[in-house]
Amino acid sequence: QVQLVESGGGLVQTGGSLRLSCAVSGRIFSFRSMGWYRQTPGNQRELVADITSGGSTNYGDSVKGRFFISRDNGKNALVLQMNGLKPEDTAIYYCNVNTWSGSAFWGQGTQVTVSS
Repeated sequence: QVQLVESGGGLVQTGGSLRLSCAVSGRIFSFRSMGWYRQTPGNQRELVADITSGGSTNYGDSVKGRFFISRDNGKNALVLQMNGLKPEDTAIYYCNVNTWSGSAFWGQGTQVTVSS
């Protein structure tokens, strides 16, 4: 069983930055992919960014050039650096990992609110 715990969310003004972190119980290089998703009320969860075991990254169109995903090997964590935040980035952000066996695990989510 993989446990994920997100942290770093909060309230920030437009144009500001936040750094989300996801502490992972398993070895981060043992997963097929890891990523960040976000969800707003009444909408489906959408991809923000993900990273494969080989280090390839993929970003949602709305965050390209502003958000950056990385792995912190020393802390066994997944990180999302968010710059140039906009009110439309307001959402609950979830950490996700996918195993090679096809299982998916999710964190409990962390709220990000961007004020205009």
